[in-house]
Order: sequence, then structure tokens, then C-alpha cells
Amino acid sequence: MDRRWSVRATTRSGPSLLRRTIAGHGRLVAGGAVLAAAHQAGEAGVPILVGVVIDEAISSGRPAELIRGLLLLAAVIAALSLCFRYSLRMEERAAFEGAHRLRIALAARVLDPAGGAERGRLAGELTSTATSDAQRAGDVNLALPRAAAAVFGLLVAAVALLRISVPLGLLVLLGSPVLLLLAHLLGRPLERRSHVEQERAAQASGIAADLIAGVRSLKGIGAEATAADRYRRTSRESMAAAVRAAGAQAWLDGAMLAVNGLFLAAIALVGGRLAARGELSVGELVTAVGLAQFLVWPLSLFSWVNGQLAQARASATRIAAVLSAPPAVPPGGAAVPRPVRGRLRLRGVSHAGLRDLDLDVAPGELVGVVTTEPAEATALVRCLARETDPADGSIALDGSSLSGLDPDDIRATLLVAAHDAELFADSLLDNVAAAARSPEALEQALAAAGVHELAGALPDGLDTAVSERGRSLSGGQRQRAALARALAADPPVLVLHDPTTAVDAVTEAALARGIRRTRQGRTTLLVTTSPALLTITDRVVFVDGGSVAAAGHHGDLLRAHPRYRAAVLT
Repeated sequence: MDRRWSVRATTRSGPSLLRRTIAGHGRLVAGGAVLAAAHQAGEAGVPILVGVVIDEAISSGRPAELIRGLLLLAAVIAALSLCFRYSLRMEERAAFEGAHRLRIALAARVLDPAGGAERGRLAGELTSTATSDAQRAGDVNLALPRAAAAVFGLLVAAVALLRISVPLGLLVLLGSPVLLLLAHLLGRPLERRSHVEQERAAQASGIAADLIAGVRSLKGIGAEATAADRYRRTSRESMAAAVRAAGAQAWLDGAMLAVNGLFLAAIALVGGRLAARGELSVGELVTAVGLAQFLVWPLSLFSWVNGQLAQARASATRIAAVLSAPPAVPPGGAAVPRPVRGRLRLRGVSHAGLRDLDLDVAPGELVGVVTTEPAEATALVRCLARETDPADGSIALDGSSLSGLDPDDIRATLLVAAHDAELFADSLLDNVAAAARSPEALEQALAAAGVHELAGALPDGLDTAVSERGRSLSGGQRQRAALARALAADPPVLVLHDPTTAVDAVTEAALARGIRRTRQGRTTLLVTTSPALLTITDRVVFVDGGSVAAAGHHGDLLRAHPRYRAAVLT
């Protein structure tokens, strides 16, 4: 990725992001502006040439002069047509590539191991920002060349009118800046309302995605009506914001149309009075009228450009808020010590439900962790995955604190397979093979998780297409595929959080044996209350009240600790 678009680059405001968007495609923007300016100059030159032809050819009665004038006019029209065509190509390319780079930057920020971009935002909101907002911000590369061309066209027309008549030229030169200022002032309400419109649309998208993801749960508890009412309210707020933004756009367009009309009427009035007094020839009058008609286009462009810039500024502000979101954890820069032995040490870890937790896992050990409260297990898993840093205490891998290590390097070494791991819209085999370290590791993982048996019940076996988030599979099938994916990654340290809650007892026992066989000699942590999984561990650590209450073999703890027995058997 271009260094200008590194997610670690500071993007504090919308204007700075727009400047970077323009600078990232400077050649295309500049080339488009030059060609668009040439097009506008050609457009302004057409009425000038017509006036010259009238004065020099028709008035003199020489057909040769008329033919030469018409040929020159045809050449100018052909040239300005080509300029318009290729300027639009360059502008559109700069706009789409700018939006694409913004999407890449947003995706990289969301996927950044340090996290934080998703905090306080629904997935649908981020999607809306990466689609609608990115395109609006990228369109600044389309608006700027056209604005430059409109200004150049006005200057050409003003100079031409000055040569014909000083009052007409001064009217254009002095009136144009006033029109630009009015366009800017009239566009401010649109910028504010566009920002609100995008926020409301993003919220509606986020809630819709959230409801779709949980539609089965909603049906299960009979909450469809409540969920529908929630979305209906949000959708109406989004619609109201869109209507207000459209009203601001209509007000801007209407006001600028009226102002432009008055301005052109003033030019026509002054030109007509000069012609009536004989201060303009017939050709000059035709040129003046033609230039006045030509000015309709650059003047209308000011209204369009100002609306585009207002929307771009609002969207860029939203994008900058995501890109500059503080990380969930400070990114460390050190690499994990090599070779990785896999020793884990937790000292005085306090976070959420955890209280002064001490835990040691030796290299190659298979350890079970049982907690009396699910929140304690979740807190432990999040700290090990470094989705968050503990409020107090430290976690070290082979003697190096996780807080000082590079997050990417940590996740390649210490893999945490979450309980609610997602599958992707791809084949079953590709979902498992996505993280496979080697073909041998993939085959061992498929066997350990019983995926071959699972595939036998599917229409196309391992090539069966899995729908988004694995919804086409049952809960147990999803868990087995996710477990196989984690095992195929074959990391030095693997943390599995409740990987078998949706499978039957017989399958769970087989999966437990597969985990034991596949992870032999590699550090593995099983955060679970499943007796089948705890049976195959080297030892079990029992966490009660947030700290270690006991440790030992699963059978010994069952006999000696009533609270442990209650945690794993109820």
C-alpha cells in the first residue's frame, strides 16, 4: 500500500484527508484540470470565432474567408470534444481510485491488530462509511478539475469581453468572485445536513446488518416486532435526514440558478445597450451574446461543485474519525523471541471479572481453564488475544510482555480461536485451508475435527459452498469447521474457547482426542467447562471469583472441589 495511506498515518480531520486524496492522484487531477480548461477555452472560443466570421467573412462577402472560418470552427469543436472526453476519463479515474484507496485504508484500519476502529460503531456503519462516504470523498477529484475549468472559462470569457467592451469584461471579472462567495455561503447548510444524513444512513445500515445477523435468535425469543419497530424508527430518522439534505441541495441549486440568471441578464442588458448605441458591431454583439450563453455552463458548475465539495467534506470528516480512532491496545514494536518455546505467564492480571490472576503454562503443555462465570473466561480470552490490555498485571510469552510485542507477530504465534468464530462465504475446504500452515497440517486438522465425516453429509462434500457467516451449516458443523481452521494454522500457542458446545457427547469425545493428538508437544489452552475436553488435558486450572482457586487433574478436582464439580457438571 502507498505510504501515504498507511493506517498508522495521522489523519486528524476531513480537510487533511481530502488534501491527501487529491495529492495521491495529483497527476490525474492536474491533467484532467488542464484538459477541462482547454475544453472550456474552446467553448468560449466558439462564439468568438463566430463573431469574427460574421465581421470578416460575411460582411466582406468573400466566400473563401467564410470557408476558412468554418473549417477553423470545425477544428476547434473537434479539439474541445476530445479535451472533454479525455478530461472526464482522467477525472473519473482519479475519483474512483481515490475512493478505492480510502476503502483500502478503512479496511486496513478496521483489520489493524491494534483494533479500536470498531469501538462504538456497528458493522453496518463501517460498511456505509467504506462505501457511500468513501465515494463522496473520492469525488473531490472529480469536482476540483471542473471547478478549475469553470474558473478558466470565466477568465477567457472575461478577457474576450474586455477586448470587445470594458464594461462587459469588468462585469464578468467583478461579478464572478461574488458568485463564488455566494455559492460557498449557500453550501454550508448542505454540508451540515449531508453529515447528519450520512450518520443516520450508517446507523440504519448498522442496525439492519445487526438484525439480519441475529434473526434466528430474534425469532426464537419472539422479538421480531420489537426489532422491526427499532429499525422502523431508525429508518424514518434516516429518511428525514435525507429529505433535509435533499432540501438543502434543492435550495442551493435553486438559489444559484436564480443568481446566475440575474447575472446573465445583466450581461445581456449591458451588451444590448452598447449595441443599441453603436458601440458594438454585429459580430461583436453576436460574440457577446454567445459568451453570455456560454457562461451558463461554468456558472452552473459552481453550484454543482460546491454541493460536491460540501458532501465530500462531510464524508471525509466521518472517514477521518474512523482512521484516527485510537487503538484498543498500544501497538508494540518488538518481535516475538525465536524460536518460540510457548511458555505463558500471567501475573496479577485484573480485568473485568479477573482478580489478581496468576497462571503459568509450560512449553508444550495442554492446560484446561475452568471459570465459574462466563465473563471471567471472556476476559481471559480477550486479554490473551490482546483485544484489550488488562487493567493491572502482565501477560508474557517466553518472557516477553505481550504489550511490547508487535500485534501481528503475536497473532501469528499465539492464536486465540474465539467461541463465536465466523465462517466465510466460500467452500468448506477453503474456509479450513485459509489459515493452514502446510498441506500436512491441513489434513491432520480435517481428521482431528472430523470434517471429512461432516462433509459426507453435505451435497458437494468439502467443496460445498458455505453461506455468509456459515448460516447454511448447523451450529455443530460450524464449530467443527472453525476448530479445524484453528488446528490447521498450527501455531506455537493455541487458545480454544468453548470449541465444542454445539456438538453431541460422542462427537465431542472424538474431537477431544483429535485435539490432543494434533496439539501434541505444542502449548494449548482449553478455556471450557466441557468434561470431555478437560479429561484429555495435562492439568486443569480452576478460576473462582476471578483468581486461581485450585489446580490439578480433572478427576482429582471433581472429587475434591464441590464448586469445580458444579461448574463442569451442571
